[in-house]
Amino acid sequence: MYELKTKETENSVIEFIEHVENPKKREDAYKLLDLFTETSGYPGKMWAPSIIGFGSYHYKYQSGHEGDAPLVGFSPRKAKISLYFCNRRLGTGRIVKVFRKTYHR
Repeated sequence: MYELKTKETENSVIEFIEHVENPKKREDAYKLLDLFTETSGYPGKMWAPSIIGFGSYHYKYQSGHEGDAPLVGFSPRKAKISLYFCNRRLGTGRIVKVFRKTYHR
């Protein structure tokens, strides 16, 4: 049976961010942590080894595959920072609007 790799863990978000090597990317990660916490209303939690997620939802595909995923999140990867947003009907539209207003230039 398939086991999900992207699961919420008890690992520390702050410890993870502190281990980001690039100082600018670390600074950006702290800014995103504040932005997503404020706009989502959820605290950041670690998902898998490298995704910081906020809130969660349960999904189930017609195939029977199901699991949980963060509503929104980010990962300060080595090359670029990846952003994760779920379907807007789950209430993330406000976060996307704030993000666009704050960071889209």
